[in-house]
Amino acid sequence: MIKKFMTMSALAVLLAAGTAKAETLAIGTEGDYAPFNYVTAAGEIKGFDYDIGQAVCAEIKADCVWSTNEWAGIIPALRAKKFDVMIASMASNPDRTTQVDFTTPYYFNAMRFVARKDLGLKDISPEALKGKVIGTQSGSVAVEALQQFFPDSEVKLYPTMSEVFLDMENGRLDLILEGQMAFTEWLAKEESGCCAFVGESFVLDTAEGNAMAVRKGDAALLAKLNAGLKTIMENGTYDKIRKQYFDFDIMAKPKTTSEYFR
Repeated sequence: MIKKFMTMSALAVLLAAGTAKAETLAIGTEGDYAPFNYVTAAGEIKGFDYDIGQAVCAEIKADCVWSTNEWAGIIPALRAKKFDVMIASMASNPDRTTQVDFTTPYYFNAMRFVARKDLGLKDISPEALKGKVIGTQSGSVAVEALQQFFPDSEVKLYPTMSEVFLDMENGRLDLILEGQMAFTEWLAKEESGCCAFVGESFVLDTAEGNAMAVRKGDAALLAKLNAGLKTIMENGTYDKIRKQYFDFDIMAKPKTTSEYFR
């Protein structure tokens, strides 16, 4: 009888373990930065960030619920506990690391200029771009690069990249500076063929790669995310996802601004 009771107790424990709910994590992204994160016509969040996030969630056995947030307020939203993890192609830099804690990087999104073809630009030195109107997204690392190295250019900032692209198409900008991979989809669809890449890609001297972020001090969650990232990079899941979006290595770090513009 005792043996039977113990067996049934063990079975109850196993059944309870089998029905235990996975941890639920709230994930915040932007939703206007294709192909990394965007919202489909059906209202679904998709993109490289989403796929990588979902793969990590599967590894750490978490049910992840996604939401979109305005880029300018995405760090304050994380800190205010509107979500637990930010996966929005944010580049880690010294200023941001005072506000949130970042995982190891899951890619390097080097910046690059796109210029109107009718300008005939070949040189992207600060002197050559003097007086030119350059657009980018407010709060992006491109802003820092423009402020530091292109003080004699006119810089226009926009809430979203969609608005930057629209002004470029309508001739209100001469150039755009952003992460080069953010241009892929727009350049492929831009019907007039107005614009093209100029110069080489580069990152800020302080660039530490694009990473996920959690609230300061959330060491346990940070460790879980890093472990999940490590696993998907080692078991081939990361590369399988990457190949769906990019046919080149996105973990390679390019030249820094001081190497490029010194």
